[in-house]
Amino acid sequence: MKKSLRPLVATAIAVGAAALSATSAVASAPTGEYAQFKYCPYQNAAVTGCLLSTTTSGSFKLGNATVPINKPIIFQGGFKFDPSTFGTTFYDASNGGVTLSRTSLDVPGGLLGLMNPGGFFGLLEQAFENAVRSANGVTATAEVAGPVRFDYFNFLINDGVTLTLPIRVHLENPFLGPNCYIGSTGSPVTLRLTLGTTSPPAGTAPITGYGGAVSTTPDGNVATATGAKLVDNTFSVPAASDCGYLPLDKLLITAAVNSREGLPSAAGRNVAILQGDSQVADGDGLRTSVR
Repeated sequence: MKKSLRPLVATAIAVGAAALSATSAVASAPTGEYAQFKYCPYQNAAVTGCLLSTTTSGSFKLGNATVPINKPIIFQGGFKFDPSTFGTTFYDASNGGVTLSRTSLDVPGGLLGLMNPGGFFGLLEQAFENAVRSANGVTATAEVAGPVRFDYFNFLINDGVTLTLPIRVHLENPFLGPNCYIGSTGSPVTLRLTLGTTSPPAGTAPITGYGGAVSTTPDGNVATATGAKLVDNTFSVPAASDCGYLPLDKLLITAAVNSREGLPSAAGRNVAILQGDSQVADGDGLRTSVR
């Protein structure tokens, strides 16, 4: 009987060792000056650099609505820079992190500021009045809606499009239902953010970003651009869709949102200003720090 138990014991030891190894791998993370880059996909040997950007102020103007940025928005990931072509390949965040944080920003005026309820009647009109009394607040949350592109060379020279960011904006309030969005994966709001000067359509004045005050750690492996400002006023904004619950309600509520906010909105009428700090870390140095 003792002899028959040996294979089982050996198997148990092997499984335990594998589990311990897996636990250790999960527990491993960048340390020291690289600790904040834990969501960079550094396990990918192709990654030559890691990016972490924290937006702390600025605003989004979509059509007629301007939403101030008063909560941190995190953008992060890894990239491969090819110095022979100056090309950059971007890799989304990993290790349990997200490329763009789902930061809910308050829409000024709430429901009353967001939509024109002039076409409401009957139960829908009563529901709107009840919503305003009980939960007038509306939040807007940007979500990634397509492939992200980061240009490290343009980031370095503070010119050209640094970040191409396709998003959809989730408008949230109980009255609006669970699926009220401006933009979609098929028709996103595509921001082409620059640290330089924009080239909007004729009739719209260009705006200029700022590369920030740059500093590095003593070993030069982590660079920080403090007070950087990414801008864009060249993008268009599609109409909102799927606001409300029942088919007729959705039609009326969505129309009320689009009427008040002037959506869809042509390029030149919309503005994105993202101000904060950006950090870039050396990929090889980061991998060396992992424990």
